[in-house]
Amino acid sequence: MSAAEASTARSTGAETVRWDLTDLYPTAADLDAALATAEADASAYGERYRGRIATLDAAALAEALSALGDIHDRAGRAYTYAYLAWSTATEDASRGALLQKVRESYTRIGQSLLFFDVEWARLDDERARALLDAPELAPYRHSLELKTEARDHVLTEPEEKVLSEKAVTGWSAWNRFFDETLGAARFEVDGDRLPLQQVLTLLHDSDRSVRQRAARAVTEGLADLSRPLTYVFNTILADKASSDRLRGYESWDASRHESNETDAASVDALVTAVTGRYDLAQRFYALKRRLLGLDEMYDYDRYAPLGEADRFVPWDEAREMVLGAYGDFHPEMGRSAAMFFDGWIDAPPVPGKRGGAFSHGAVPSAHPYILLNYDGKLRDVQTLAHELGHGVHQYLSRDQGVFHADTPLTTAETASVFGEMLTFQRVLRGLDTDADRLALLVEKIDDTMATVFRQITMNRFEARIHAHRRDQGELNADDFAAHWMATQTALYGDAVTLTEGYRRWWSYIPHFVHTPGYVYAYAFGELLVLALYEKYREAGPAFADQYVDLLRAGGSDYPHELVGRLGIDLRDPEFWDRGLDAIEALVSEAEALADGLGREN
Repeated sequence: MSAAEASTARSTGAETVRWDLTDLYPTAADLDAALATAEADASAYGERYRGRIATLDAAALAEALSALGDIHDRAGRAYTYAYLAWSTATEDASRGALLQKVRESYTRIGQSLLFFDVEWARLDDERARALLDAPELAPYRHSLELKTEARDHVLTEPEEKVLSEKAVTGWSAWNRFFDETLGAARFEVDGDRLPLQQVLTLLHDSDRSVRQRAARAVTEGLADLSRPLTYVFNTILADKASSDRLRGYESWDASRHESNETDAASVDALVTAVTGRYDLAQRFYALKRRLLGLDEMYDYDRYAPLGEADRFVPWDEAREMVLGAYGDFHPEMGRSAAMFFDGWIDAPPVPGKRGGAFSHGAVPSAHPYILLNYDGKLRDVQTLAHELGHGVHQYLSRDQGVFHADTPLTTAETASVFGEMLTFQRVLRGLDTDADRLALLVEKIDDTMATVFRQITMNRFEARIHAHRRDQGELNADDFAAHWMATQTALYGDAVTLTEGYRRWWSYIPHFVHTPGYVYAYAFGELLVLALYEKYREAGPAFADQYVDLLRAGGSDYPHELVGRLGIDLRDPEFWDRGLDAIEALVSEAEALADGLGREN
């Protein structure tokens, strides 16, 4: 049996764990009817309020915002259904057609409503401030504050309509093409043609020869896709540059900072702190090379497991691990997480399914959904814990309503990474030997290195390719590879040898296409969680109630205000260094365990 066959032959128990989208719409006819009604209501809303926003008093504006939120919720519900249905079968033409149909309807609804933001942006400061201070608008205050701050980048209504209309066949169309291209691609390992996600799973195999063959398969498959993927990236870069220019953003990431409710200075401080500690990552990989008994560590060795971290975990055991960790922390966390196992999760890796994992928050009138590609590895348990963190956060914040339920990316990763930490600590406490503790600790540090250090290298890669496209024009595949290798080599130094094939691996990462500028949020979230977990260790159970309140608050205030209630100052210049010191403590603990086991060299 080939390595690829062995990896897919075991039953995880997750094969039949599929989500139930009838919670959104019982039938396709219900979806069609809901869309038609939402479009009609959006058109009527425009007829009623267009040209009147500046004349409304606080009570009338609150009424208008309530109606606006209702339409957004219904439109978002339709989009959620179409997107989730397509995500599990990206090769199904009928699902692709449905997604496109809903996108077009969603765009028409948005065009009928976008006048609100335009007219709000034109209010003078005094009038806007008086309305923001009105008690009737308290449920909408923060959303309106953000609209006020973004006013310089809002265009006229006709211009906004043109951008909205063209996005359907522009940016969003290229996103779909990217996903469908990789969803349909097959990568050959030992004579088996496998989806990308299954091949990437093999990079976590304990057998080095399996990892080598998997890495070669990824490289060869990406080489075959080099032309379309390079074109997609160039198009996304050009589209972003065009949108930024039209809206008056001065840098490629300024709009991302705005949506993340942070500023360039704070992000620059994060990036500077992490890049200044690359030696810590190199120190860890040097330790891992010794633990694996390798003379030289290659890129395909980075996620090689040790002992306990390589064991097979059936779905039912994974569920109990995570629910136990969540419930031990706070009963509400456990109850909310348990609800997802009743048709809110799509777990098995199947051909045509989107790779990776996500939790889709849907809309406040519905509930979140989680997509996984569960393969029975211990790291898949951590992924389940991660996405359930998102899901619980999204579920608990629903009461904030459509305008405040979502959080900016800077804090969106908080609950997910905290959930991982809770699960990790629970599993760690259940281990009997130092060898198993070391193996699991190394697995955790692997994830931390990927979440903090590797994501910052990817942020540096993004900065370079956006600058290149704006200053020099289109990039060819070698240009992308050069920027990729320069930023990756800076991290790994002499600790990890990057193979020639690794030059192509930038081209499958979806965040660069879907959400430019996203990736620093992972590092932000990880370092924030390390601070939160220290608070938990200091305060004990009393902290848990505060933490659940933070999740319930959603995006109802600025991140620094919400987190500040827990005694954490995100604007402290030394904040990031304290998080990095906590990572160094984990590495030191792993080194001490290795020394105690006589595995120094």
